Amino acid sequence: MLDDDTRYRLLRLLTEHPQMSQRELAGQLGLSLGKTNYCLRALVERGWVSVQNFRGSDNKLSYAYLLTPAGVSARLKAATDFLGRKQSEFARLEREIAELRREVAVSGDSGVGQAH
Repeated sequence: MLDDDTRYRLLRLLTEHPQMSQRELAGQLGLSLGKTNYCLRALVERGWVSVQNFRGSDNKLSYAYLLTPAGVSARLKAATDFLGRKQSEFARLEREIAELRREVAVSGDSGVGQAH
């Protein structure tokens, strides 16, 4: 399963480092090599990424993972969705922090939990 956050992070990494190996991508994403391979295949099958051999590479297993025009659009949508999720999470955390501050202030004012 290629979740939205992993999709965004992988598309971003491929934009910035198209010649990264699958092993390097896996390390950056904190995923297993098998899961990274699965995710890359999913992006290729969707037509978002094309795989090209390095020209003149001594290592015949070296590839470049290039975003297609559809992949660039998918990355923009993924970035927009990711930003929305993070903003919602941030707003939820701000509310939770404000509630905790009120709770601590009330506890401090009432003397509850203070040593006498």
